[in-house]
Amino acid sequence: MSIFKSGNPTLTQKIFEKSLSNDASLQGTMTVRGAINKFGFLLLMVIGAASFTWQQYYNGQPKLMMTFLMIGAIGGFITVLAISFKPNWAQYLAPLYGILEGFFIGAVSAIINDAMSETYPNIVIQAVGLTMGVAFAMFLLYNFRIIRATEKFKSVMISATLGIAIFYGITMLLRLFGVQMGFMNFGDSSLLGIGISLFVVAIAALNLIMDFDMIEQGAEQGAPKYMEWYGAFGLLVTIVWLYVEMLKLLSRFSSRD
Repeated sequence: MSIFKSGNPTLTQKIFEKSLSNDASLQGTMTVRGAINKFGFLLLMVIGAASFTWQQYYNGQPKLMMTFLMIGAIGGFITVLAISFKPNWAQYLAPLYGILEGFFIGAVSAIINDAMSETYPNIVIQAVGLTMGVAFAMFLLYNFRIIRATEKFKSVMISATLGIAIFYGITMLLRLFGVQMGFMNFGDSSLLGIGISLFVVAIAALNLIMDFDMIEQGAEQGAPKYMEWYGAFGLLVTIVWLYVEMLKLLSRFSSRD
């Protein structure tokens, strides 16, 4: 079933096809409304956990905040891998992922907000607003079929997303060997850095089209109920990615002032 293709690595064709082979008679079938409701719940988990690490920073507990940042980063990565290999675990692990990711982005947001307090006040609020605005715009574009998740669109998005992942992976590997790529850092104001951020933000935003399509098609094909959690989890992964890239982009523009 080629309909189950997504640029989001957590929403893959094989996982949805495998879920369709499972007996859904005992637990019911996936619905779009169910997936969206669960996404809203996961988003609350992120906001609550992010508020906690944010407060630790501004309450004079930066070391404690950094501890939770590392727990969130490492734990979130492990949770993503676990859910990707075992999608039926999403109903149990997706809320945990929301909390862990909240720890991470709350800490990062506090650090960036403080660093940019003079040159770009309220940068975090603007990044959140832009992220939600872009997400809503993508939903409308998908809902009214202005942008369609055609096979060609999916192929381009999968290739672009994979390319970004490989590029980021190489960058991280080079840093381990002491090779710094300044244009990849928060606050770098070079035209190359801004250009890369704009491209990545665009790809992350368009991945939402893929996620919406995946959830809708999963519901139409009668995927089991637990796939609502899996679809919500995949959508959250993209939203978090978009927010972090939006925050990085705004920090770059701030540094040019």
